Amino acid sequence: MLLALAASVAATAQQRLLGGDISMLPVYEEGGAVYRDGAGNEIRPLEYFKDLGWNAMRVRLFVDPGQAPAEHRDEGVCQDLDYVKRLGSRIKMAGYKLMLDFHYSDTWADPGKQFMPARWKGTPRQALPDSVYAYTRACLEAMVEAGARPDLIQVGNEISNGMMWPEAKTSPFADDNQQLFASLLSAGARACREVCPGAKLIIHTEKAGEWAFTKAFYSRLRSLDYDVIGLSYYPMWHKAVGVLAATLDSLSVDFPDKQVMIVEAAAYYSHDNDKWATSPDQYAEFYPISTDGQRMYTRELVAELRRHPNVTGLFWWFPEENGTCGTMMTNWINRGLFDNRTGRLLPAATDLRGFVER
Repeated sequence: MLLALAASVAATAQQRLLGGDISMLPVYEEGGAVYRDGAGNEIRPLEYFKDLGWNAMRVRLFVDPGQAPAEHRDEGVCQDLDYVKRLGSRIKMAGYKLMLDFHYSDTWADPGKQFMPARWKGTPRQALPDSVYAYTRACLEAMVEAGARPDLIQVGNEISNGMMWPEAKTSPFADDNQQLFASLLSAGARACREVCPGAKLIIHTEKAGEWAFTKAFYSRLRSLDYDVIGLSYYPMWHKAVGVLAATLDSLSVDFPDKQVMIVEAAAYYSHDNDKWATSPDQYAEFYPISTDGQRMYTRELVAELRRHPNVTGLFWWFPEENGTCGTMMTNWINRGLFDNRTGRLLPAATDLRGFVER
């Protein structure tokens, strides 16, 4: 019995994925950002993440980021297909698994905005699933040809309230546009299965702190062909780790056939040069806004996730942010894993590896 339990634990650890969304790394590298390890030695981030136990990377893909508002482009909206092919190829050549994150938007797609891409505005509703299918298939074929075959694919990004608004704007508690929303997801998933049959498909929401919402959302998609429930978990928006734990326990009961991955996670270490912060202590309800606070969050998150056999992935969002190259971004977000002023690795980065260690 003990041997069987040990084998089960080891197998779970072996299949866990640890990584980050490094969609801006080429921009920072081209801008001359200097990355350093905890001791202050200069490093190459893509290679160095291996030393931290990382085995996977996530990259977002916009339909036509050239159509995005200037403010959003300043925030990092630039990942078109050519950009993602190049970065994806680097990731695969470096030996990582690749998660491709389809936004199905020209700009940020999240619960508060899921804008219809410019190319599909005016398309009849009944034709939109075919458009999604053709676009998804073409992108994946190009990725494969470029040596950047994805191992995991998100069909949409934080689509708790639907996608491609206003046509497929939804709520899991109402029937409006649900049929079209499901058809869009099904079309995207079908293209993924045809081009990348070995890839795991992820449906991504950001209501980890609201079990009733999460259950209602995924219950409506029981007939959809996908593999992984993807969640965002940021403590300032999604409540304490204990609330996440309850959601994960409930998912294992109600959706026992689905793996769960935290596809976005992060916490603040500062509000320096942060235009969105109204005070130095904003979002400090659960963790101090400091390097120690970020590290406390990371340790508690990793310890909790290891308790849940259904959780097989953890990805930090925007770990590569680095202010050493000057005005790459006018304002800093300060939730990365490198200090914006020095480029030095933050302590939380070394604690993440506990997720994959046996």
